[in-house]
Amino acid sequence: MQWYWIVLIVVTALLVIATIALYFIGKKAEKRKVEQDKMVAEASQNVSLLIIDKKKMKLKDAGLPPAVLAQTPWYLKGTKAPIVKVKIGPNIMTLLCAPEIYDTVPVKKEVKAVVSGLYLTQIKGTFGKKEAAPSKLSFMQKLRRKISKSR
Repeated sequence: MQWYWIVLIVVTALLVIATIALYFIGKKAEKRKVEQDKMVAEASQNVSLLIIDKKKMKLKDAGLPPAVLAQTPWYLKGTKAPIVKVKIGPNIMTLLCAPEIYDTVPVKKEVKAVVSGLYLTQIKGTFGKKEAAPSKLSFMQKLRRKISKSR
């Protein structure tokens, strides 16, 4: 048997083992995510708040309480997270925002929201004038617009 066949068999075996390992790790992570979502849903409450500012910034620069930073794994402390600065009653707080609703959070507006601890999970409704959300253009739409402007 020639050497490249042995290398090919070893590489294939390693890929199969890695695929099986990632499958089981993914199943375990999915179960953990479901449990965490249940805990967040149990602790959630509806709150009326004024959104002052929103940014994507590092957790250590966001001004979160030291207890939050202590519980954060070391590899996540440097990553950028969606942060929302809000006023709840007389208090100004910094909240973490769910990434899927970050783009829909209006700035300098009063909103009804679902908050679970320091985590903003959902925007229920906004007060005041509604602004039209800017729609993103697809690649083809941008290309057609450039062509029509050049004529």
